[in-house]
Amino acid sequence: MTHHPGLLRTTPLRGETTSSLICRIASRYGMEAKVLRACWKWRNYPPGHGGGGARADAEVLLNAAGRRLLAGLCGVEEGVLARALPSWGEEDVKLRAEDGDPVGLWRIGGAVAGPVAFGCRLCTARRTGAAVRVVRYVPRWERVCVRHRRWLLDADGDQPLEHLDLRHLPEVVAAARRRAGVARRAVRAGAEPERVFALARAVVARWWEQAYGWERETIWPRRLHLVAGGDAGGDLERWRIVGRDAVVFPEVVSVADALLDPGMAELVWVDSGAGRPRALPVDGLFCRRLGERVERGWLGPLAAADHGGPLLAWMGSVIRLRRGAGGPPGYDNDPWWLRREHQAATMAGQLRVLGKEKKAPGSGTMWRAAVPAEQRRLITSTLDNVQEQLLQLRGVHSGPTADVARRLLRGLGHSAGLIENAWERTALAAVNGGVPLEEVARWVDMPVEVLSRMLTVDRQENGG
Repeated sequence: MTHHPGLLRTTPLRGETTSSLICRIASRYGMEAKVLRACWKWRNYPPGHGGGGARADAEVLLNAAGRRLLAGLCGVEEGVLARALPSWGEEDVKLRAEDGDPVGLWRIGGAVAGPVAFGCRLCTARRTGAAVRVVRYVPRWERVCVRHRRWLLDADGDQPLEHLDLRHLPEVVAAARRRAGVARRAVRAGAEPERVFALARAVVARWWEQAYGWERETIWPRRLHLVAGGDAGGDLERWRIVGRDAVVFPEVVSVADALLDPGMAELVWVDSGAGRPRALPVDGLFCRRLGERVERGWLGPLAAADHGGPLLAWMGSVIRLRRGAGGPPGYDNDPWWLRREHQAATMAGQLRVLGKEKKAPGSGTMWRAAVPAEQRRLITSTLDNVQEQLLQLRGVHSGPTADVARRLLRGLGHSAGLIENAWERTALAAVNGGVPLEEVARWVDMPVEVLSRMLTVDRQENGG
């Protein structure tokens, strides 16, 4: 096949995936994308979702001949494409041996150059004259289209929406405008804006998981219903997943701003006892002021009592640095280090869990996705101990029959207690993690009122 330079120029958009550009070129020529993709030789198949269907965040890597072909088809110089397409220069060992023929490899965008989101179709039409789908690499704190008041959703989730309507949520658009100033403050403080926003998002996502138990929380429910078109009640679980990042964005920006404020760091130092170390108090100045900055004066004690979360980890790093006890450079004295277990669950991951639970409700196989990391470690350890005890009991072959029976029953009784304890902790953690009370009660075959009482006692014991 002979290839000629494209007659219709198709300019790439900043941050666009190469796969998205190929689809737009095909649309410009009035053909299906798979027909145009036949111009390349492919070494694998396009990635799809577990339940079937093509992934919107599918990405392609091209060899040198493949890149030249693409440049010719869209009528744009390779240098322009290299600056616009983040995956342009990505190499793969399977492509290095290819020479001459244009060859492509399929990949998942998130594994190539970071988080992938849908572009705003109205902005695309304004730039290109065609309101077609575009997929771009965009950090999660740059997802607001201020011009058209839209929140641009992750492209890796198996769901049909490309954006959420923010026309009735001016505070989210205002937060997008404030974000640039917070990013500049981060640079002045010697911190990478991406890491600051990632930590702030983890802190707020943790609050979002706990918000089901916050009787005084009224801001997020109102926003969630608005992004859902007026009422999220018909499919609340899904909307809590799809709408989370948009709904909590003003708080993410506010928390990022607060964590960069030297005055707030000073409050952490005061709460720690300054020169005379002490345990951080539940009614500390820092958490109280942080609650006020996110317009929730009642939040301070709840945030302070959330041990094991990213906020307390940040506070610990600040204190260690101030005391000069941080040791050599590393994660333990880096305030912006975000541990893996503190990273917020992605929309795609949560939707997969939700889909599996709906297919096999009550199976118990998905509890790890609903339980915070420190709870997971405790439950897993408990279950491992149970398994070890059962293995030991299986090895009992000697002694009088009655003695063996007594040992067996004693061990099984202890094991049953451990399993029951782990099961109760799983149920409570799931409710605290945002799973509806009625749903958890059905999973564990327990009356709702009993589970509700357990939750109340648990919160009282833990200062919640």
